[in-house]
Amino acid sequence: MERGSVTAGRFKAAFAAAEGNDGDWARIAKACIEELGDLPEGANLGFLYATDVLADDLGSILTFLRERSGIEHWVGTIGIGIVGNGVEFYNRPAVSCLVASMTEDTFRLFSPVVDSVEKFQNDHGEWIGRNHPTLGVVHGDPRNQDMTEIIEDLSEATSAFLVGGLTSSRGESPQVAGSMTEGGLSGVLFASDQIVVAALTQGCSPIGPVRRVTSGEGTIIKTIDDRPAVEILKEDIGELLARDIKRIGGYIYVSFPIAASDTGDYLVRNLLGIDEMRGWIQVGDVVTPGMAVSFCRRDNETAIQDLKRMLSDITARAGTAPRAGLYYSCIARGRHLFGPDGEEMQEIRAQLGDIPITGFFANGEISNNRLYGYTGVLTLLF
Repeated sequence: MERGSVTAGRFKAAFAAAEGNDGDWARIAKACIEELGDLPEGANLGFLYATDVLADDLGSILTFLRERSGIEHWVGTIGIGIVGNGVEFYNRPAVSCLVASMTEDTFRLFSPVVDSVEKFQNDHGEWIGRNHPTLGVVHGDPRNQDMTEIIEDLSEATSAFLVGGLTSSRGESPQVAGSMTEGGLSGVLFASDQIVVAALTQGCSPIGPVRRVTSGEGTIIKTIDDRPAVEILKEDIGELLARDIKRIGGYIYVSFPIAASDTGDYLVRNLLGIDEMRGWIQVGDVVTPGMAVSFCRRDNETAIQDLKRMLSDITARAGTAPRAGLYYSCIARGRHLFGPDGEEMQEIRAQLGDIPITGFFANGEISNNRLYGYTGVLTLLF
């Protein structure tokens, strides 16, 4: 059994993982509780993440942790991979959690928003008006086709900065929001007295200039800058890659710069298809004429550079050592981009020190009011 814990003030994180595939949920949960040991005084909120091989057991794990810890309020989900205190776990039974001692009425759990935010506003509007939340930690169901709009609507309804991700799983997609649930966007809101700093790191780097979609419909881009989209794609990726354009999958992506961003953020979407006969490309998002577009590449070197940039930026903005952290990274990052030995989390620990931290590898990352891809979203708690 691999296990460990870290404490800092009112926060404590613990993890437990089977050495192979033979660990049952009860042994994993028991080891995690043992690592939590003596909790911070007044601990009343927990974040819970488990690998997707434990998806069917998440309810049992939640009940066990609640009964043994005495902590009533839990939020979380599952992931194909999870993180805890500088380590990463995939393809084996593992649990990672972070517990915190919060002042009463300064946080508010909410069940999934599956379409309209009307019921959410009716249930939580009074608390929001009284506490003016600045942060929301959220988990989304990737099967909900309205997730992008739900994220935007919830951000507007709360005026909170949202961080989190979509459940990643090879089976069911359960969430924890006080109790077991699924289907929408759930999580916890924090009142304005909770000090946080959040930042985002991109896993792809732009290539070529920012251009404009001049014709297209649905997910099809027909022309860019009044020229066939495939022609522009070949021009921007360079002659070498353009020689066999069908082999660029998994390396070249489409990016949509965010006009309102003062940090040059962009949304990365998959390049789904190339029609060389008609000169069209298909992308993983709905496009409209006039929107900005460019191409980008994904590689280890640029991802590491941007991760280090983000870590340097967030520590400078923090001004003081954080007490704990939450990290939500794309499932296409981690071992696939940085290496099989937890290099992504090791880089974070090298910069921040051994602070309590938990999180998971997501099927889409949430930062502020947008759903990203191929990014890492880090939130520091004080």
